[in-house]
Amino acid sequence: MVLVWILAALVVLIALAFVYYYNRFVVLENRIDNALSQIDVQLRKRADLVPSLVKTVKGYAKHEKEIMKSVTEARKQLLAQKELKGKIKANNQLQQALKSIFALAENYPQLKANENFLQLQQELANIEDRIAYARQYYNDAILAYNNLVERFPGVMFAKLYNKKEREYLEIPQEARAVPKIDFD
Repeated sequence: MVLVWILAALVVLIALAFVYYYNRFVVLENRIDNALSQIDVQLRKRADLVPSLVKTVKGYAKHEKEIMKSVTEARKQLLAQKELKGKIKANNQLQQALKSIFALAENYPQLKANENFLQLQQELANIEDRIAYARQYYNDAILAYNNLVERFPGVMFAKLYNKKEREYLEIPQEARAVPKIDFD
């Protein structure tokens, strides 16, 4: 009779382990999905500011049509992307295009002093901070998930539930370059 109780307790413990690890995978996957959607929200906010920024700059830099076109096209590409890799690539293109607008502003002192431009620039800076935070949160969620997938005993349950490691969001190579500062 004691043996039956021991076996029953062992079966219950094993069942609890299966339930625990299944639920743990669900929670971590949901956290990853949530983090990714937060990145999407911030990218959308930034993309929604771009038309206002372009309109403000157009009034001062009428002959800089190519820069305006590249920013508008980059925004359109970002909004059209559905997959993570496509969004990352389009986001990087938009970021480069926005840099050219802010570089352009250096040539137009009236634009640099324009209240609307300054406000839009500040809003974009705030959104960039939130994007960076959302990316960090996403990568933290990936770390927790990957740790569960790779460590014992989670690795056994990961194989059982067909869970595989996920990729981190990485900074593109060109963004890693150290900016050149020239005092000449």
